Amino acid sequence: MHPIALLAISVLMTTTGQLLLKEGMNRHGHLRVRSSLGTLLRVAFNPWIVGGFSLVFAASILWLSVISYLDLSLAYPLLSSSYIVVLLGSAIFLKERVTRAQVIGVVIITCGVALVSTS
Repeated sequence: MHPIALLAISVLMTTTGQLLLKEGMNRHGHLRVRSSLGTLLRVAFNPWIVGGFSLVFAASILWLSVISYLDLSLAYPLLSSSYIVVLLGSAIFLKERVTRAQVIGVVIITCGVALVSTS
């Protein structure tokens, strides 16, 4: 498979994993740094959290394949395409409010990525 296709799959897996992690924490509530072991175990074994970490881990394996083919100076900036996916996913699936400033920021980042990827 082409490295750019692997990178796109990795981005989708990572962002989906992050959305699952956030949903898991939304269902759990705030997690304090000094939480009890029982609380940490409940979070660790929450199905949303397990699914999120599993996707992020699998995406990391794909990432290793990507950087074995592409220069890191090209591949890493392309990861910022995840900002678009997270912004959309957060609004659609998590019902988060997306501000105009966030959209403008993502557009600027996307333009920068396009500039880097064509150089």
